[in-house]
Amino acid sequence: MGKKGDLSDFERGMIVGARRAGLSISETADLLGFSRTTISRVYREWSEKEKTSSERQFCGRKCLVDARGQRRMARLVGADRRATVTQITTRYNQGGQKSISERTVRGTLRQMGYSSRRPHRVPLLSAKNRKLRLQFAQAHGNWTIEDWKNVAWSDESRFLLRHSDGRVRIWRLQHESMDPSCLVSTVQAGGGGVMVWGIFSWHSLGPLVPIEHRCNATAYLSIVADHVHPFMTTMYPTSDGYFQQDNAPCHKAAIISDWFLEHDNEFTVLKWPPQSPDLNPIEHLWDVVEREIRIMDVQPTNLRQLCDAIMSIWTKLPEECFQHLVESMPPRTEAVLKAKGGPTRY
Repeated sequence: MGKKGDLSDFERGMIVGARRAGLSISETADLLGFSRTTISRVYREWSEKEKTSSERQFCGRKCLVDARGQRRMARLVGADRRATVTQITTRYNQGGQKSISERTVRGTLRQMGYSSRRPHRVPLLSAKNRKLRLQFAQAHGNWTIEDWKNVAWSDESRFLLRHSDGRVRIWRLQHESMDPSCLVSTVQAGGGGVMVWGIFSWHSLGPLVPIEHRCNATAYLSIVADHVHPFMTTMYPTSDGYFQQDNAPCHKAAIISDWFLEHDNEFTVLKWPPQSPDLNPIEHLWDVVEREIRIMDVQPTNLRQLCDAIMSIWTKLPEECFQHLVESMPPRTEAVLKAKGGPTRY
């Protein structure tokens, strides 16, 4: 049986060369492994038309969306990243000479490199906050990994017992993940579940503390005195450590500021820009804990079980995991510089 599919120009040339060398159709078929019909057809096309290349690429149905139509479709997507295929199809067909189907639109978008993705969630940044983020990145842009090893990172996080997914989808190209039109702004808000406070540095994971009630200044002062202080003095006995915290109201209370002032000879509080979770590597540890919870064979059914699961996962986080996050700080600050204080993909 002869080979299936279209022949390459090289294979056509071999057939023509064999026949011109005096081989019969049968001898050429046995030599090259093609059918006698194929040998006869190729040599006849060469003899009559001097054709040695395939025209298969010119066969088939003509594309309904030409280059001009693709540019128009790209403009429609750029104008509304959240448009569904149905909406894009309707808008494309308005005023057009010929209508196309949703299937054609979906295939054309895929051919153009677009795919439907969930938008990155980033904090809503004001002009002032962008400026402060940029100033922080500029001030620490020359810090090395060794410098960042002296920072202890902290944060609170809430884990929900019931996880809901209400995210929208957008159309974007592969390199457009951080395009402003492809982002969804978020603000800090409440929720249910279990709240915890944690701390870590390049050297070690610190304690994870459940917060039973609202984290006000009094509750946070207990955390600072009972957990931050011993961790910092143990990890940085020469008083060269930096303690990082965000700008939550309870962190900026007068009693907290006074406490840090009394202990400023033991460690330094890192001045932190507002709305900057992308600069805090502990956010990625929360993501790791969240993913581990969601893949548990037996899911927590109450808050006690959820809290136990969080504590267990935290204590088992591998060293290379949190050390790698600290080592990512130079590119994080560089990304903020490149974004001129805007949100980054971290």
